[in-house]
Amino acid sequence: MRRSTLSFLVLAAALAPQAASHAGIASPGPNTQQPVCSGADGYAASFGGRRTFFLAPDAMMRMKSAIQSDPAAKAAYDALIARAEKAMARPLYTVVDKKAAPPSRDPHDYLSLAPYWWPDPSKPGGVPYMRKDGEINPDRNTDKFDVTDLDGMSADVETLSLAYYFSDNPRYAGRAASLVRTWFLAPATRMNPNMNYAQAVPGREEGRAEGVLDTSRLERVVEGIGLIGPSGKLSAEEQKGLEKWFSDYLDWMQTSRNGKAENAAKNNHGMWFDAQTAQFALFARRPEMTRAVAEAFAKKRIAPQITAEGKMPLELARTRSLHYSVYALFAAYDVADMGKCVGVDVWNQQEGGKSLRLATDFLRPYYRKVESWPMPELRPDAGELDELMRRARGAWGEGYPLAPETELKRYFGK
Repeated sequence: MRRSTLSFLVLAAALAPQAASHAGIASPGPNTQQPVCSGADGYAASFGGRRTFFLAPDAMMRMKSAIQSDPAAKAAYDALIARAEKAMARPLYTVVDKKAAPPSRDPHDYLSLAPYWWPDPSKPGGVPYMRKDGEINPDRNTDKFDVTDLDGMSADVETLSLAYYFSDNPRYAGRAASLVRTWFLAPATRMNPNMNYAQAVPGREEGRAEGVLDTSRLERVVEGIGLIGPSGKLSAEEQKGLEKWFSDYLDWMQTSRNGKAENAAKNNHGMWFDAQTAQFALFARRPEMTRAVAEAFAKKRIAPQITAEGKMPLELARTRSLHYSVYALFAAYDVADMGKCVGVDVWNQQEGGKSLRLATDFLRPYYRKVESWPMPELRPDAGELDELMRRARGAWGEGYPLAPETELKRYFGK
């Protein structure tokens, strides 16, 4: 669908102070006139009771108003509603219907296959598996495992909750609530709050620390729960049950073998551990955990992972070096956004001269020039760097480039 360039630019100018998360959710930039994210209450006080943490109400309200007057916003809205109708027709997702059994034999335990591990053709039955960095084993995304359902549930909750907000149609909120209820609460179908068997490698590990990364998809579910709050489709008791599930999962993250190992990771996995902890803790009404993550972030993550030139060597060593450099910063940006909810400025933290801005500026020359990236990259994706620069602009101002179409993608979903 061809859209007006002028329309995009007008809309982008109105929303330029905003940033957004990797999951398609927006967060505030430095504009002091914006509503304040207030600890575990998030934006609820200025967003009609919607307890979101990334989604800033002023930007969402402006976008909702733009649907009536801006052709680009209307087109994005129509596409969102079309996706929501498809989501309405899909079955509910659950961990209990996978074809493979986790080692615990409890179908409520999540199970996934490590993405870059493949059967070894030189071994009987292919076991133990061998690693091919950057090459995803398609078996991971089959009905043997849970990651496809986790991804589908999270994406549908995001789509339906956005559709509810922009359309005020309670049908969408009701379906989003059913998805959440089935995945987290219903005794027959709920997921146990652990990732003991996530990203397993046959013949090597029943579950790996890296599997904690799978639940980064739940960041958009937390925002979706907040968006549908005013609909009443989730009862107060169910809301408390969801907060308890995330609190229990946080406890697992902090105390389990896999959780502790992921927390100790030095690459993007450590940053994503912090990103999840920071948002889940706010939702679970444990803001002290968010504050601890934000206050420690510069020393614990920025200084060890970023060089004086702004490089992230552990990401640059990958076969998808640009992707993982951007991906790591998405997690760091999420921590920075959650830090604002507890009064900690991670955006401008420095440790030994190293900072998020320094790492961002290392990538900036490749904006709209990803083909000139000099290091290995199996699947260049200009959209990822567009999104990173958009978020940087929200944090540090207009010196960072803006691809106008990313605004619509972030607010209306993909």
